[in-house]
Formats: sequence, C-alpha cells, structure tokens
Amino acid sequence: MHFDLTDLRLFLAVVDAGSITHGAADVGLSLPAASERLRDMEANGSVQLLERGRRGVTPTPAGEALAHHARLIQRQLAQMRGELGEHASGLRATIRLVANTASIAEFLPQRLGDWMAVHPRVDIELRERQSIEIARAVSSGLAEIGILSDAVNTSGLVLRPFAIDRLVVVMPRDHALAAEKKITFAEILHEHFVGLASGALQDHIDAQAARLGTRLKMRVRMRTFESICQMAAQGIGLGIVPETAARRCGRSAGIVALRLTDGWATRQLSVCTRSLEELPPPALDLFEHLAAR
Repeated sequence: MHFDLTDLRLFLAVVDAGSITHGAADVGLSLPAASERLRDMEANGSVQLLERGRRGVTPTPAGEALAHHARLIQRQLAQMRGELGEHASGLRATIRLVANTASIAEFLPQRLGDWMAVHPRVDIELRERQSIEIARAVSSGLAEIGILSDAVNTSGLVLRPFAIDRLVVVMPRDHALAAEKKITFAEILHEHFVGLASGALQDHIDAQAARLGTRLKMRVRMRTFESICQMAAQGIGLGIVPETAARRCGRSAGIVALRLTDGWATRQLSVCTRSLEELPPPALDLFEHLAAR
C-alpha cells in the first residue's frame, strides 16, 4: 500500500469537505485527477475508503483510520517545516489562510496588506470557505490560520477576536420598508432579492432561508457587495450585505440599510489556529497581527 503526500492531503480535504469536488479544489487538483487518485488509493489498498452518495461522501471505517493517520502526518510535516524555516535564510514561505466572505471582502485587505508589506518573502494562499469548513480545515492541518464566525463548533482550536460582522438589508430610499430601522429575515422573504454569484456568505444566507422552509426569489446574482447595493438602489431587489459595505456604498448608491435582528445575522469573527506551538514563525507572527486588532 503506497500513498504519497498529495494523496493524503487530497483524502483529508475530501473527508473534511464531504465532497470530492470541494476537496479537489482545496488541494489544487481538477475533479478528474482527484477522482482518479482516490480510485487508485482504494485499488492499491484493496479497501473502500469512501461511501459515495447523492449528498456527498463519507469515510468508511477504513477511511476514518486513514484520515487519523493522515492528520498525524500533516502535523509532523508542519512541525518539520517550522523547525527548518527557523534555520533557512532568504527562502520564501507560504501561509495557508482560509476565511469567510465577509472577512475577505471587508476586513482582510487592509490588515493583511499591512502585514505583507513588511514581510516581502511571505506569500499567502487564501481560500474562501464557510465557517464550518474553515474549522475542519484548520483542525486537520489543511490550513495554518482561519477566520470564522462563532456559529460553528470550534472546540480544540485556539481563538482570538477578529471583528464583528453585522448583516443588513439594503433597499432604495423609496421602498415601503425604508422607514424601518430593523427587521427580521422572515418579514422580507416575500420580496425579490439581488445576491452574490457565489461564496460562503451567500450559501449561509440561502441556508437560513431553507431553515424557514423557502428559497429566496433571486432576480440576479452579482460578484461584489458594491454591485448588489447599486442594483438594490434601482429597485431590482433587496440585498443582504455586511454593514461595513452598506455604509461604504450608502451615499453614492442611494440606499438605506435595515439591520437584521436574527441571531445569525450578527457574528463574532475570530482568527483561529490549531496550536500556537505548531505554527511556523511567519504564521505565528501573522496570527498575532490579525488578533491584535
């Protein structure tokens, strides 16, 4: 039985994401290449590692055993890289960072830019994921640092406060609800919406609608918060964006913003890692920088 490090990283990514498609993306492989590697792993070991279903994949008992040992190997590799990095001179380093949509769009650009400007030999591999996927990625060693919300189980992770993310509803100033200061999600589910084309935040919003037994009436999906605000100002549909984005766009776009009172719409964002002792020096420095503010 022979597995290389790419096999093990792929397998862990697939198990943690519950999806071969997402797992392949996490390790930078195409779906056909990832599927072939997984089939070869099962064939070489003469054992089934994954149960494949319509809703994704789950590990078999043999797969659970492999995932356990793969995580141990990932931790040892991280420790090795950290120790070697202390002795290396003039080499580039890469830090794997996973974060949710609001962090990437609203908070990270300045904070990350400040740090990278004084660390020219460090590159950041940044990926956008939902908070539950971020917790899994950091726990399993697929990422050194994560930024996630307090809505998920973070047991076993080291957490530091990062930011408060509040979601608001944006609409034109002449909308029938524009005079309100706050509103619940259930009160606007009959409206049409403008949403994000993709991303963890839109998945989060869609999931809240599904919990209430419905789907959002989506007229169009845009790529940025600014575009959502512009479309909302023209009466195309309501938008749900971070409060920081609504404030930035408000005057120029001609919108009003109503605060969502649902608990899921106000999130404490935290920067997390599995262990401060395991972080290579550059990653530890970045973690402390992100947590300091």
